[in-house]
Order: sequence, then structure tokens, then C-alpha cells
Amino acid sequence: MRSTPLQRGEATRVVLDVLAYFDEPAAAYVRRRHRELQSQGLRNDEIFERIRHELPHRAVAPPDLSMRQLRRLVYG
Repeated sequence: MRSTPLQRGEATRVVLDVLAYFDEPAAAYVRRRHRELQSQGLRNDEIFERIRHELPHRAVAPPDLSMRQLRRLVYG
């Protein structure tokens, strides 16, 4: 709050949003990103490749997941 022009309530919301983002389990992240990228018109092979490259950059990176494992997270 001291380093931004945000009011206390706004700053609290931002902090809670960031914490929720980093608290998201890998499986939930994969499903959410799949929906987001699919809504942008990307095809599954592009989607899963992009997600596979994004996962290691998460705050707590999951183990390396294969394309098949990513598909199973989304489609069961």
C-alpha cells in the first residue's frame, strides 16, 4: 500500500488475488489455461505445447508432465 497509489481495500484484493493464483494446483492451472487458450482459437497440440512450457515457470513448478499427462488432466 505504501509503494502504490492503491487504497487499503484495493491493495488487499490485489494481494489475495496473487496469493490465490500461486496457490492454484497444477491440474487446475492446466484445465484453466486450456479453456483460456481454446477460447482464443488455438488447437489442442498448440495449447498443450504452450502449457508444457509454462509449467516450469510457476512459483512451485510441478514435475515435468508429458503431453499425454496434460491431456489426461483436461479430458480425464
